[in-house]
Amino acid sequence: MSVLVTGAAGFIGMHVARALLERGEAVVGLDNLNSYYDPALKHARLATLEGQQGFAFHAAELAERDEVFRVFAAHPEIDRVVHLAAQAGVRYSLENPYAYVRSNVLGHLVMMEACRVRTGLKHFVYASSSSVYGGNTKLPFAPEDRVDAPVSLYAATKRADELMSSCYAHLYGLPSTGLRFFTVYGPWGRPDMSPWLFAEAVLTGRPIRVFNQGRMKRDFTYIDDVVAGVLAALDRPPAAEETGRPHRLYNLGNRRAEPLLDFIAAIERACGRTAEKILEPMQPGDVEATWADISASQRDLGYAPSTRIEQGIPKFVAWFRDYTGL
Repeated sequence: MSVLVTGAAGFIGMHVARALLERGEAVVGLDNLNSYYDPALKHARLATLEGQQGFAFHAAELAERDEVFRVFAAHPEIDRVVHLAAQAGVRYSLENPYAYVRSNVLGHLVMMEACRVRTGLKHFVYASSSSVYGGNTKLPFAPEDRVDAPVSLYAATKRADELMSSCYAHLYGLPSTGLRFFTVYGPWGRPDMSPWLFAEAVLTGRPIRVFNQGRMKRDFTYIDDVVAGVLAALDRPPAAEETGRPHRLYNLGNRRAEPLLDFIAAIERACGRTAEKILEPMQPGDVEATWADISASQRDLGYAPSTRIEQGIPKFVAWFRDYTGL
């Protein structure tokens, strides 16, 4: 039996695939290796997996039904899926909305269809996002909160994924778990995310753009804690509730709303330098604060994040300097 990991050349996907391999699982990786950011980073991540016993990789486009179904046909042993591939980034959704609907909505539907017809599929775990909470002012965010007012198209596509998954769980009994990730960071992170951008600015002497005049808070979650949560969820397929839907939603965060300026200060300390900060207005599609209520994931999954930014940031910066040579 094996686990299909989509987005296997992505940040979270690579770490999840590696953790599964380390515990003796066979892993089938799928990724389209697109150019949203430098594909060299994706190939470098993939190189950490290739050659390992039990790993197979396919380059495929999620939104192309025939490509995805060919991967499933080539691996009849797939009995679980961790679907992490998506078009990421809140701000980019303002520039290229079609990419988000194609990858995040149509691609998600193709994956569910492939899972629906796979005999013996035990669990479909998929990535959602803290962005679905939109402009909610109640903190911390809890899975049962209303999420019908997204402030970005990216968030709307992720909420659509949750609704479609709930529907398939109802119609076809497909056991599904959606994981709302909260600002994941760590080694091998994406170059469009704040840790990379801040570290690069600090080390090259460029100013840092800080939005909302610095009045931002984020529930920064270290990659190792997120991976532990993903595997815990994968191992616990949901049973049908009274509604008959074997579908659950969980937050995977660090249960802390860290001021953004404190996060930047941690990066400066790890780099051994300070940076000029340019305070700018809030950006469209952004929110002032995120903060995860993880009581459900603690109760049901045994999820126990333990990495504070004081421990996680130096690990990220050490990797970043080694990878970039800065």
